Amino acid sequence: MKLNDREWGIFFIGDLFSVNRPPARNKDDYEVGDVPFVASGSVNNGVMKCCKPLENENLDEAGCITVSPVDGSAFYQPYSFLGRGGAGSSILMLYADNINLYSGQFIAKMISNTCACKYTYGHMGNKDGIKRERIMLPVDGNNNPDYKFMEYYVKELMARKREQYLAYCKEQLKIFGGGYNLIPLADKKWKPFFIGGKNGLFEIYSGKRLTASNMNDGGCPFIGATDSNNGITNWVSNKNETYDSNVLGVNYNGSVVENFYHPYYCIFSDDVKRLHLRNYEDNPFVLLFFSRLILMQKAKYTYGYKFNGARMNRQKILVPITSGGDPDYDYMEKYSKNLM
Repeated sequence: MKLNDREWGIFFIGDLFSVNRPPARNKDDYEVGDVPFVASGSVNNGVMKCCKPLENENLDEAGCITVSPVDGSAFYQPYSFLGRGGAGSSILMLYADNINLYSGQFIAKMISNTCACKYTYGHMGNKDGIKRERIMLPVDGNNNPDYKFMEYYVKELMARKREQYLAYCKEQLKIFGGGYNLIPLADKKWKPFFIGGKNGLFEIYSGKRLTASNMNDGGCPFIGATDSNNGITNWVSNKNETYDSNVLGVNYNGSVVENFYHPYYCIFSDDVKRLHLRNYEDNPFVLLFFSRLILMQKAKYTYGYKFNGARMNRQKILVPITSGGDPDYDYMEKYSKNLM
């Protein structure tokens, strides 16, 4: 099913949906539970945390599209949820009887295409304004939104992605093997080691500053000091001395201590350090294990107390060891494979 084979029409959001705001809520007022708290986030379907509802509190109904007034991101919500309400960045909830899980996801993308380029903190969306926003949708023979086409298109897309994922899983299972009998982490002997420095576990290399104005569009991941998307903040054609792969990228600035393993070639911001194992061949499963060990130090560092090169060299982490007291790289590799 192809989008360019269809006729398209322009529709006001207010003609297709009723628009509401949730009651005043703050996620910090809730204990951890199993109900999604949906706010103005642009990732994870807008879910900031999962909460326990207050006594006798009514949930916002499933089957709506939530829109962030801050950045225009939109998501279909298949479950009942707690929406972020109140002044400022209260989400907008769009309800219509004739959408479902599949057509809802299609329309959410169209809404995001319209609103993401308009809504910012300086120009936030609101309940009345979003009704006047226009979106393009495929139409049927009567020039009405073709909900059936949208549903089938998303179903086909999901089926194709599912097949790609299953093929990927089968290949990965060949790599992981049949599993290993390992003693639990709690029963393993551990020992502190320096991350860097003369006797440290890693060789630490710097990133390089690249401003937005000097970035050229391309297919090379640019790694910045973020805490999501595996550290990728842009795609560029620039190349410099940080061009690297099979490496651990650790943030010393921004989202401090957050780190990601990069199997692909990429270049690194000056806010990110590159770590290669000093006395062992870089291995994706070992590096993923170390990624978690390093992340355990996050509480120690903040934006005002950066995880810079000198502190990274002096920072110790606990590592599982062999009977001889050396880092047990084989155990770390097998443990990661078992977990995957």
